Amino acid sequence: MKGRYNEYTNIDLGLVVNLDLSSNHLTGSIPEEFAYLAGLHGLNLSHNLLSGDMPIGIGNMRSLESLDLSDNHLSGTIPQGISALTFLGHLNLSQNNFSGQIPEGNQIETLDDPSIYAGNPLLCGDLLRRKCLDAEAPQPPKIPHPEDTHDEDKLEEALFYGVVMLGFATGFWGFFGVLQVKRDWRRAYFSFADHATDKAYVAIVVKVAKMKRLRRSRST
Repeated sequence: MKGRYNEYTNIDLGLVVNLDLSSNHLTGSIPEEFAYLAGLHGLNLSHNLLSGDMPIGIGNMRSLESLDLSDNHLSGTIPQGISALTFLGHLNLSQNNFSGQIPEGNQIETLDDPSIYAGNPLLCGDLLRRKCLDAEAPQPPKIPHPEDTHDEDKLEEALFYGVVMLGFATGFWGFFGVLQVKRDWRRAYFSFADHATDKAYVAIVVKVAKMKRLRRSRST
């Protein structure tokens, strides 16, 4: 554990807090069930042929002090949960195919040796002096200047009146332009207008006469 060898002369399961399966020919992915070993202090799976992602629940192994997964074929991103391992004092993830940003926060930031992540060309982060393309800080929203807002309001108002005037001109000249070209239509339109005006005039005169007679009858 932590790069040193411990020898137990007596078999006592109460002392088995370190699991070392390094330098074998283990293949496949790391079982997710490893995350249930909450009392494990040391885990060494280095120098195997393991592939796939690191268990997403790695952060549940709260007692872990040493983790060595070096010299495998592991890939994917390093789970952010690894930063929850507050007792972690030794970490080696070198010579794999991990990608993405190195997790930040808590104990993981005290492990500042770049060799921990060596041999992972797709990893990025401040420790490796390799900027992550998708980790750029979001730009704050641009606050419009009052003068810009005023200019935009003026432009919208001008466009509104322009559209209204264009619509009016189109309707006006569309109607009277046809009357100028079609003589029969022009005669029919003005005849209809005269007839409607006469009817309106007669109706008004009759209405006024009735009102006068009604007023006289009430006064008498």
